[in-house]
Amino acid sequence: MNIIIPMAGMGKRMRPHTLSIPKPLIPIAGKPIVQRLVEDIAKVCATPIDEIAFVIGDFGQEVEQRLLAIAESVGAKGRICYQHEPLGTAHAILCGAESLKGNVIVAYADTLFRADFRLETDQDAIIWVQAVEDPSAFGVAQVNEAGEITGFVEKPQTFVSDLAIIGIYYFKDGENLKGELQYLIDQNIKVSGEYQLTDAIENMRRKGMKFIPGQVQEWLDCGNKQATVETNRRYLEFVSDQNLIHESVKLINSVVIPPVFVGENAVIENTVLGPHVSVGKKTSVKDSVIRNSIVQENTVIESVNLENSMVGNFVHLTSKAADLSVGDYNSITV
Repeated sequence: MNIIIPMAGMGKRMRPHTLSIPKPLIPIAGKPIVQRLVEDIAKVCATPIDEIAFVIGDFGQEVEQRLLAIAESVGAKGRICYQHEPLGTAHAILCGAESLKGNVIVAYADTLFRADFRLETDQDAIIWVQAVEDPSAFGVAQVNEAGEITGFVEKPQTFVSDLAIIGIYYFKDGENLKGELQYLIDQNIKVSGEYQLTDAIENMRRKGMKFIPGQVQEWLDCGNKQATVETNRRYLEFVSDQNLIHESVKLINSVVIPPVFVGENAVIENTVLGPHVSVGKKTSVKDSVIRNSIVQENTVIESVNLENSMVGNFVHLTSKAADLSVGDYNSITV
């Protein structure tokens, strides 16, 4: 099994947190979003993952090494591929052409999920979906009585289906997918100036390929600050049976209300921490109350009351604010 993860976007909806690191490396319950994604895919795969192709922009050598380490952590070979222009989803996937062979999963890096099914690799193709209350905000898949996908509708204003497409796809034949993507490029078939994966999928479906839905239990978005804080909350609940406080953490006169993640060499002093808080390594929190928030690495927080907040790396924060989104390398006193 190979995985292609397009992640070259600029993450504008997550600014200021994506000004210094790509969005897929923002931590969720102590692990980068993209690592959570890879691990969750590995859990539903009955076969080993051979390669993971990360399709990125110019993110720098440090980021590339972190991505290769994530692939290695699930026993796969990592491959760094580049998309230098934002030319659409089909173009991004084709940038990982060397990994488009055999069984292939395509997964967008701002989508996480919970599922209890095993991937049926004998199927031609699977599009992962979740039933939603308001389909008008999503692209949806239409399904017939035989359980096969018969079409796709983007943000339907009248009801056609409640199965929202979450952004994870399985293809039995990666070479076939590569050929369909290349056809779009060669014929210059664009929508709003970009080459789209959905056009390739529709071409394959019309040629007789069967697509079936793979329905997940829960779909978790990391598209903006509030959604990411909520996803962090849910993941802390999923892994609450694990020891989430590193043995090197110094807890001084503090109360921890689980579930909480605290990274190595963090210091928590005179503080009420939790529930649903993630604190990165080498971060110091003193004289504060923090709930339902993400605080990243190498940050100093003093005399703060935080809730529903997201604080970046290398921040020095002294404030009474209750809801913040603070990017990396800021110093704020209020």
